Amino acid sequence: MSHWDEDELPEGLPEGDDGEQEELFEHHRIVADKGQELLRVDKFLQNRLEKTSRSRIQNTADAGNIHVNGKPVKSNYRVKPGDVVAVVFAHPPRVLEVLPENIPLNIVYEDDDVVVINKAAGMVVHPGYGNYTGTLVNALLYHFQHLPLFQDKQPRPGLVHRLDKNTSGIMVMAKNEFAHAHLARQFFERTTDRKYVALVWGDFQDDAGTITGHIGRDIRDRKLFAVFPDGSQGKHAITHYTVLRRFTYVTLVECKLETGRTHQIRVHLKYTGHPLFNDDTYGGDQILKGTTSASYRAFIQNCFTVLPRHALHAKSLGFTHPVSGKRLFFESELPADMQAAIEKWQTYATHRIQG
Repeated sequence: MSHWDEDELPEGLPEGDDGEQEELFEHHRIVADKGQELLRVDKFLQNRLEKTSRSRIQNTADAGNIHVNGKPVKSNYRVKPGDVVAVVFAHPPRVLEVLPENIPLNIVYEDDDVVVINKAAGMVVHPGYGNYTGTLVNALLYHFQHLPLFQDKQPRPGLVHRLDKNTSGIMVMAKNEFAHAHLARQFFERTTDRKYVALVWGDFQDDAGTITGHIGRDIRDRKLFAVFPDGSQGKHAITHYTVLRRFTYVTLVECKLETGRTHQIRVHLKYTGHPLFNDDTYGGDQILKGTTSASYRAFIQNCFTVLPRHALHAKSLGFTHPVSGKRLFFESELPADMQAAIEKWQTYATHRIQG
């Protein structure tokens, strides 16, 4: 009856380290049987989906997220035999209670419907295996505890996508059920614009390109993900890249996501031979390019010290406002640790050329 889209992880599985935004929604497809009596679609779904309130279903319908036979319907539509009912909910059902915590947030935009933040590296987005406090959700529950969406202490209130603990950058959250459903549909239909900046090992032959390859869990280590070029496993994934600056042994690139698979940027770049700089999950924390001199090894260690995480930043995000319909675009500067590493590489590349 249901499945997890965009590689959202079911509760109980370790989340690993996402390098990208991960869509937080669930998609159900139900075919009414031949004996189905005429019944409102909100009641029809409430009868078939556990722990799903009628009000949540009605808000989902209002946002255009319930389709019957391929067309959006209102909550009073009457389901008949043979109807194919499809629904996209903004987040999985409640499975644990999360407590509010007074954690500072870098809010770059806020109105009655949405809030956009610039997440710092080191902050986990939502509670999960090994991280039940100190998360972005704990902070949201505190800052917006007066809003109905944040009062029942669900594990992912307002979330429609995710950034990894060690990835910094722009995120959007909803402040009410309607906005939540509307934003979830945008991520589901891939109408958002997402760009990242990454520092990676090696030099690229071309100034721009596209990486295509199914991504799924690594058959040797289920905590990791891998590319399956033959499409035998995983889900279709597309990453577009553009070279921004070349530093001989590493390159600064911009990545634009067409899909939002778990670890997509990191796995795709590793697949092409360019792991993220200092990515300890996918081998980027080793010296993969350069010389064998002691001075070079010391230089790399110095870079790892100033940038003690994988070099990935969610630089910009564009989406359509759920209520006004206006297209909004937000951009953030590179954080200090990434900027410091880039400056070190710029100095190194300049001296190497001059030398």
